[in-house]
Amino acid sequence: MTEKISIRVFIADDHAIVRAGLKQILAEERDIAVVGEAETGLDAVKLFRKSRCNVLLLDISLPDRNGIEVLKQIKDDKPELAVLMLSMHREDQYAIRSLKAGASGYLTKQSAPRELVNAIRQVAGGQRYVSAQLAQVLAAQLGEDHDKPVHDTLSDREYQTLTMIASGKTVSEIARELSLSVKTVSEYRSRLLSKMKLKTSAELTHYAIRNQLID
Repeated sequence: MTEKISIRVFIADDHAIVRAGLKQILAEERDIAVVGEAETGLDAVKLFRKSRCNVLLLDISLPDRNGIEVLKQIKDDKPELAVLMLSMHREDQYAIRSLKAGASGYLTKQSAPRELVNAIRQVAGGQRYVSAQLAQVLAAQLGEDHDKPVHDTLSDREYQTLTMIASGKTVSEIARELSLSVKTVSEYRSRLLSKMKLKTSAELTHYAIRNQLID
C-alpha cells in the first residue's frame, strides 16, 4: 500500500542533468511527485499552471530571464503557490532578495538531498524554509535597516548587472546574456554608478569583492 501523493512539484532549471538529478532524488519519496519541468523562464510561466503543481523549484539563473523576475510574475498569477528558489550562488547573495520577492525558501544546489526534501515538505505545508546559516543572517539584520548597505537599495536588475560587471563581463556580453540592448545595459550601469557614488566599473568590482557579492 503506497502513501497518497500530496506534493506536486514542477522543476524550472536550464540544465537537463540538474533536472534529472532532482527527479531521481524526489522519485524516492512516496508523498512527492514531479509533474512537470521547464528549461526557460518563459516555459516555466507557460507550463507550471497546466501541471497543477503546489511547489515550484525555480532556478535563479535561467538563460532567458532572471529567476527573481520569473518568481514575481508567477506569484502575481498564483500568489498561493510555494516557490523554492535553487541557486549556485551563496545564500547571502540572493536569498534575501528572493524571500522579499515572494519565495517560500532558498536552497543552494550544493545542499544535501535530505535538506531538499525537507525544504519541499516545509514550503508545501505553508511555511518558509531557510537554512540555519541564513536564519542567522536574517536575525542579524533585524533592526539594522538604517545601516543597510548601498547594494541592498538596488533593483533586482541593477543588482544582477552589478554582479555581472564585477565578474568581468563587458556591457555587450551582459546585453547578449540577458537578451537586452547594449543601450539598456549601459543605462543600468550608469544608474548603478550614480546610486553607489562610484565612477568606474573597476570601482564597482572592488565594491563587489569587498562586500563578498561575487564568488
